[in-house]
Amino acid sequence: MGSGYFVSTFNNTLNVKYYIITGETSGDMHAANLVKALLKHDSQAVVRAWGGAALKKLPITLVKELDELNFMGLVEVLKHLKTIRSNFNFAQADIINFNPDVLILIDFPGFNLRIARWAKSKNIRVFYYISPTVWAWHKSRIKQIRRYIDKMFVILPFEKEFYKEHGIEAEYEGHPIMDALDEIIQQPANHVEFYKQLSIKHKPIIAILPGSRKQEIQKLLPMMLSVAPHFPEYEFVVAGLSSIDKKLYQPTLLYKNTHVVYDQTHILLKHSYAAIVKSGTSTLEAALFKIPQVVCYVVNPLTYFIARMLVSVKYISLVNLLLNRQSITELIQSNVNTQNLINELKKLLINEHRTKILNDYDELAKLLKEKGCSERIALKMIHLLQSS
Repeated sequence: MGSGYFVSTFNNTLNVKYYIITGETSGDMHAANLVKALLKHDSQAVVRAWGGAALKKLPITLVKELDELNFMGLVEVLKHLKTIRSNFNFAQADIINFNPDVLILIDFPGFNLRIARWAKSKNIRVFYYISPTVWAWHKSRIKQIRRYIDKMFVILPFEKEFYKEHGIEAEYEGHPIMDALDEIIQQPANHVEFYKQLSIKHKPIIAILPGSRKQEIQKLLPMMLSVAPHFPEYEFVVAGLSSIDKKLYQPTLLYKNTHVVYDQTHILLKHSYAAIVKSGTSTLEAALFKIPQVVCYVVNPLTYFIARMLVSVKYISLVNLLLNRQSITELIQSNVNTQNLINELKKLLINEHRTKILNDYDELAKLLKEKGCSERIALKMIHLLQSS
């Protein structure tokens, strides 16, 4: 049953009240595209949300921003339990007061699955968009999902079958990153204008993507930039976020060929020759922009020790996970050091190695459905709400 069927059945004035919670930058981006599609097909919809810059641009009510929510790793979460508890109490009161027709939870599982459990006790309908990585670790969450989630909407091709094996019917309509990136990928690159904006010399750019959480940036950015003096023929440009304290980007002042650009990650990737990327959605973004990359992952040692005992996948990057083999190099914990980064970056600059990675990227793109995922998911959500 295609999306055209759903479009023909909607009257565009369903007046649905949506409450959306996301706690990360990538989730904010995907939530924004979902909301655009929901509003397109339900012009009288009312949306109340937790999120960031992307959601803030839409005609909705944003009640919590990302800098109040983003805590990474077991130890970091323990340090911020008071704030997390406060956020949870706020969510309960705000959801009850808003009285939504559906609660849409986007990724952010540590917080969102607790909210789902509470919402179920209040007979609030719950959709979950962008699955927790239960196929990698924390498989006990499958039971929570079965009990507390009315419908799962997944974004990786193998997740639908994974959930089916555990007795849960999930919807898969492709990866929303295709919606977020398609337009900018298709645009011709104006390198001259970009270099002029940054006031830098016209040299090849190495993109530095240190993540969207304060803890990630503090741990990774200095090490990522430490390679810059060894590549004077390149400019290193950091993908910064204006929502983050700019003091965290001060390491860019240490070297002549290091710079920072704010809230332009995708534009930066479009103009880059290679990249050093923190593990996460950004690895997939770099791949779709055809940028050879080395992936870095560093967390608190205790968090990593516990994760090693629990995680059951071979790779940390989405690129390697989806290809089910190592295409791009993953540096983890103590292996994220200057010498290793120098060695791996040198490889990315060699044509033979670049060609192999770029061929892998072509294969990866074929695994993901065409653009339009956000609208297809929105239509399925509306159809479920209309038919209930």
